[in-house]
Order: sequence, then structure tokens, then C-alpha cells
Amino acid sequence: MIHLLALLGTIAFVPLDDRPVSLQLPVMLGEIAGERVDTPPESLLGRYLQPGDPDAILAWLNATPRAGESFVLSSDMLAYGSLIASRVPGTSYADAYFRLRALDRLRARYPGAWIACFGTIDRLAPTGVPAGTGYFAPYPLWSYLQQYANLHDPPLPKEEAFAAKLRAEIGSTVLDQYLGVRARDLAVDRLLLGLAQSGTFDRLVLGQDDAGPVGLHVKDVRLLEALVASNDLAGKVSIEPGADELGMALVAHALARRAGWTPHVAVRYSTPSGALFQDPLEFAPISTAIDALIALAGGVRDDAHPDVVLAVRVPGTTAAEDVAFTTAMEREIAAGRSVALADLSFLRSYDDQAAFAQSILASGLAAHLDAYASWNTNANTAGTALAEAIAAGAGRRAGRYDALAHKTFTFMRFLDDYAFHDDVRPALNADLEARGIDRTLPPAPVAAALAEQNRADLWSRAQTILAQLDPGYHVAAMRITLPWARTFETKIEVGIAPRS
Repeated sequence: MIHLLALLGTIAFVPLDDRPVSLQLPVMLGEIAGERVDTPPESLLGRYLQPGDPDAILAWLNATPRAGESFVLSSDMLAYGSLIASRVPGTSYADAYFRLRALDRLRARYPGAWIACFGTIDRLAPTGVPAGTGYFAPYPLWSYLQQYANLHDPPLPKEEAFAAKLRAEIGSTVLDQYLGVRARDLAVDRLLLGLAQSGTFDRLVLGQDDAGPVGLHVKDVRLLEALVASNDLAGKVSIEPGADELGMALVAHALARRAGWTPHVAVRYSTPSGALFQDPLEFAPISTAIDALIALAGGVRDDAHPDVVLAVRVPGTTAAEDVAFTTAMEREIAAGRSVALADLSFLRSYDDQAAFAQSILASGLAAHLDAYASWNTNANTAGTALAEAIAAGAGRRAGRYDALAHKTFTFMRFLDDYAFHDDVRPALNADLEARGIDRTLPPAPVAAALAEQNRADLWSRAQTILAQLDPGYHVAAMRITLPWARTFETKIEVGIAPRS
């Protein structure tokens, strides 16, 4: 349900791409809070390897009359056409420059608006596609590039022979193209810092897309951090791990601003050393990413007097620690606090993640959580859970909270993060592997069969999960697809309704 008052405070949102995590979930956050999140027509956003239309999106952004309260904009979509398009040659720096400078006109048109932008620092691996596709750096080239980019820069003495071997396998043409993409993207990130400094953006975040503590990206990150510090941008610009969650975090920030609320967020880890755990696809420990996400979502860290408790379950949590962890969550809920659970145990064990999800569904704890997420990188998972809880809190404080939208969001997270990624997806991938079929871009007939199997398997689990979350509701309608015709993500569109 969209409340009439929400029309006065529309959030204009340009997503990273058309995946559910990028487009569907940020829009649903607005629904939870009773606000309208306005997005470009999906036909302009592209799909997978086909980029979107940045110029048409800019025209949509500038031509549509708006209340002018909040804008949350993906620089990757506006400069290149999507996150994946940012990883390949094609868009020139000049084109990216003129597209992003068009945002100066947006600022001039809406001088009192809150304009937030999220961009990415190029990840180390190009998008993986099978051999013979005609796309940039198909297999095995993308795997050679990934290995090369993950070496120290410059390579350590013990890495030099391997680096030389990889350079020969990649070839100078493709390697130069890859390095040219990295240089272009770094120049665009520097341009974004300039736009933040000039006042075009009120808030800018640059997320380091999938990359650990070693690799070609390290110099880029250090350079950008130095520019932030030397230009006194620390209160306006952040550089942090992650990519997919950034749009959600900024939408949550816009919703909290609309409600006049600064969320106070406590973080409780499942083990005493939990804050030190590091996702292999992130350049800093999870505490760094989580603390940055709290600020990005408009909150402040407050372990003593929180509005929201972000409970973070890390890999390696023992059975005894799980008991203490769940007991602590139950205590926080009994005290009237909002509890958001981010379960990161999948980083080492899908079986562990599934067992914990089953236990909190069976015990009834899951039904009382304000948010749940348990798949993708640490930052993606924590950012999703935090954004959901803040959207709910903002809606309650503004008097526009939509409980049904909130129930729907949580149900979808359990069905996706738990049922799909722990159970259905591994089975689909095992079938592809047994037949020798690449999972990143399967042939159309295979993709159609995969989508049908995925739909049937998730449907069979949906009613059980919803009954555990809220037995007073049933699945009234549901559409399940593989939006990019691959097994990495699923899209769930569902309507739930009270039982008669």
C-alpha cells in the first residue's frame, strides 16, 4: 500500500542494475516505510550483459517533475549503463564525464534536495562468461585476469614468474584493455569526489566491489582515501567494502531523514572475536564494513542505548555460543528493541547457515525479528538487514509503517537467502556441473528448464516457511524467476494475505 502522504516525499532512485537486490529490494524498503521510491522504466536499465541507457535515464531524471526531497543515484548506471558495464571497455571517460556533470543541473533545479550518489571501485575479476560468447575476456581469459589482479602490486619476488606466465596467457591486447578499464573507472571515481566537494552531492559512497586485502585495487583505494582526507570530505564521502547493498543503505538513510530520525544501532557479534572476521572478498574486517554501513544508512553506533540491534552471526560460532546468541536476541526483543539478524556463516558453511535458519524458524524467533539476511558478502548481508530494520523504524516513527510490506520483505529473505541459496541453488548447480554446462550463461533451453525447476522447488518450500513466520498468512500469489537466466540469483514476486 502506498500512502498519499508519500507522494509528497518521493525518493527518486537510479539503481545499479535490474537485479532484485539492486532494484526490487530498495523499492520494497520504501513500501515498508510508506514512502514511494520512484525508479526509471525497467526497459532503460538493461539486463545482465546488455547495458542500460544512461542518457535516457538522465532525461527521465531531469524531465519528470518531483517533490525534490531525495535522490539516490548509481553513478555506475549513469556513467556506463550498469555495474557489469563498468567492468568492460566501451564507454569513454568523456562520455562518463558529460553524463555525470549533467547532475549539476539536477542540483540547480532542486537546490534544497538531499542528493546521494553511490559508485564502485572496479573489482578485480571481469564478469565471468563462457568461452565463445564474444563478450570481453571470456573464459579462460577472465580467470587469468582475476588471478593476475589478485597478486601484489608490484608482484612479490615469489610471484614474478607466475605473473609473467599470466601476462603471456592473457596477451597484451586484453591486458591493456583491462588496465584501461581500471584507469577509466578510477578517473570517474575521482570525478565523483570533485562533484561531492562542489556540492552536487550531499552524500557519496564509493564501494570496493569484490576484492580482498591484496591486489591491483589497493593503490586505487589508497589514492581515493588520500583525496578524501586532503579535501576534508570525511563527513560527506566514505570508501568502504561492498557494492550491492549501497543503494539500499542510502534509501534507508533517505527514509530515516524523512522521519526526522537518527537510528542508534548496536552491534552484537555471536563470538567474542566476531568483529575481527574478514570476508575474503572484502579489504577490511567486518567491523569496518558494518560501522561504515551504519553511518551510510543515517545511523550512529550506540551499543548502550540502541533503537536497532544488529545481531551478526559469524562463521565458526559454536553450539554454546549460538544458544547465548539467540537468548540475547530474545532478550532484546522482549525489551522492545528492533533486532536485525545478519547471518554470515554461509561464508564457510551453507549447512551451518541452513541449520541455524531452520532452528530460529522452528523456535519462533524468526517471526519476531525486524530484519533477516544471510547470503552474499558480509557488507551485502549486513547492509540488507540493517536497511530493512531502519525502513521499518522510519515508517513507525512517521506513522506510515506498512506491516504487510514488512512481513513480505522478511518472508522473501528467508525464501531467497535460506531456501534458494542453501538448498535449491546447490542442486541446480550440481545438475549443470554433471552435464558440463557453464552456470554463468547457460543455453536458452537449459535456462528455461532451470527456471521451471527453481520455481517448483521454491514453491514447495514457501508455504512452510511462511507458516513458521506467521501462520495467520498464506501465499496468495507468487512469481519466481531466474532474472538473468543464471543460477546466481532468483527473483521472487509475492503477495501474502491473511487467512480467511
